[in-house]
Formats: sequence, structure tokens, C-alpha cells
Amino acid sequence: MKSRLKIGGVLSLVLGLALSLALSLAISLAFGASAYAQDNWPQKPIRLLLGFPAGGGSDIVARLIAKSLSDRLGQNVVVDNKPGAGGNIATEMLVRAPGDGYTLLLVPSGHASGAAMKKSLPFDPVKDLAWVSTITTYPLAFTVAPNSHIKSYADLIQKAKAEPNKYTYSSVGIGTAMHLAAEWAFGDANVQVTHIPFKGGTGPLTELLAGRLDVMVDTMTLTASLLKDQRVRAIAVTSPPGASPVVGVPAIADQYPGVVFESWLGIAAPASTSPELLEKLNKEIRFVLNQEDVRQKLISFGGSPNASSGLEFKMRVERDIRNLKKVIQDKKIELE
Repeated sequence: MKSRLKIGGVLSLVLGLALSLALSLAISLAFGASAYAQDNWPQKPIRLLLGFPAGGGSDIVARLIAKSLSDRLGQNVVVDNKPGAGGNIATEMLVRAPGDGYTLLLVPSGHASGAAMKKSLPFDPVKDLAWVSTITTYPLAFTVAPNSHIKSYADLIQKAKAEPNKYTYSSVGIGTAMHLAAEWAFGDANVQVTHIPFKGGTGPLTELLAGRLDVMVDTMTLTASLLKDQRVRAIAVTSPPGASPVVGVPAIADQYPGVVFESWLGIAAPASTSPELLEKLNKEIRFVLNQEDVRQKLISFGGSPNASSGLEFKMRVERDIRNLKKVIQDKKIELE
């Protein structure tokens, strides 16, 4: 009986060691396969999700970056337009995707304003994404008609103080970056300017040129060509102090230092993506943004090519959400 017990104990020990070795081997193989996959990434086409229709400003930038990355990586980077829900359909698709480097997202700054405005989201707008790098940044522009009696931003503030709510400004919708940044700017100046929301398109420009709207607030990417053609006149931008991209036009922050808002486009990956692969992605994006033809095209779109670390990008998103939430609270803007 004792012999049988001893033999059983030895067998149990042997089986335990065998199982332990098998588990260790499996883990090693898994890590080895993961490392191999990362070292040999990419081995198939990459999908770049975009939450907006083809033909818009974000789509143009997405296709520029996709083409340049394709040339660099030797694999097709395919822009996959998934419009709807303010870009959240594409974001949800990214959140659910595996973190293998084959699904990425071009994220607009509207991600931050949307996160600030929503009562709830089906994902965490910061933690559920891995932030790779910004691509380009650009301020918002406050413009008037060429023949407007508003001569400057200081002039607008003076007139608005004298006649509260008489003057009007546009945005492309309640809760958008244009709306919230303008409320932030006018709030710091302690003036009331009436908000006129549009659904995008040419409506704001038509109303501005017809004299039925006083100020149009939009991104530099959409305003740059209008300025070049002298169809509108800029009175202010939301750049950091002393960093206005428009010659002779001050940044609002030159007079009100706290008011700085830059729109941006950047690349994000699923949160499960490994740090090693995120670093590799960041390196490839930096290489693309250092190409002179890419830089010049982004500049021609009204932006500033601007790569960042993943941490810097994440901090920018967190800061924008925090600042815009404060505007919403201060101005008692109803959440969606």
C-alpha cells in the first residue's frame, strides 16, 4: 500500500512538472508569436477608420496620411469612412477592434467637444483609446465680411459691451468646438454675443456676406481659402499668444491669455495595443510628417504639421475635454 502511495506521489509530481513546463512553453510561444508579429508588422493592409463622409477636410487629410504610410510601410493603408453619431460610430469600431496595429482611427478635435457635451457615451473617450500622435493642429478663425463695420476683435468686444446680444456669430452646431470656443472667448471678455447655429455647408458664409450675420467662427482649414480669395476678413484666431498664422491678425490670447483652442487631427489605436507597437506607429507617423510634400500639403490646408508623443496627445485630449466642460457649466449649456 505504501509503495502504491509513493508511486502515485511521484506520478503526481511528474505530471505537475510536465504541466508547469507545458504552461511555461505555451506562454513563451505566445510572447514569442506576439513579438514576432510586432517585429514583422505590417503583414497585411491597415484600415484607417474615419467617422465622417468622403470629401471633407478630415477625409482629405486621412487620405494624404494613408497614401504616405502605404508608401512607407509597403502595405495598403485604406481609409474606411464610417460617418454617423458625430464620429462615434467609427470610434466604437476602433474600441472593439483588436490591438494588432491593423485598425487605426483618424480622430478629430470634435472627439473632445463631443465628450464634453454628451451625458453618456458607450466608451471612455480617453481610456478606451491608445493615443498615437497628433497629425496637424490649427486654430479657429473669427471672420467678418470684407465690408463689415467691425474693424477688429477689440472693436467687436467694445461694440458688444455697448449693445449686449445685438451682434451674432455662427457655428456648425450647438456643442461643437466652434460654439464652445466662441462662448469661452466672449465669456472671458464678459460680453454677450448671440449664437446662430448652422448645420454646416455654405449657410454661414452666405449669411455673413448678406449682412445677416456679424461673425463667422470656423476652422482655419475651411477659412484659409476664403481669406486667400479675400471673401472674408479675419479679426482673430484662437492660437496661443503670439502664434497667429494670419499676418496682422492677433490671437485672442494676446489680449485674453487663457483663451487658447487649437483644433487637431490625430491617430489613435485600440487601447489593447502594446506599448512597443504604439512606439512603432508613432515613429512611422513622425517619418511621414517629416516629408516635405506632406508638410506643405498640410500647411496648404490651413494647418501646422505637428507630431506628438502618445502621452502628449492624451494630455491634449484630457485638457480640451476639461476646458470645454467648464465652458458648458459656466454657460449652462444643456448636455445632449
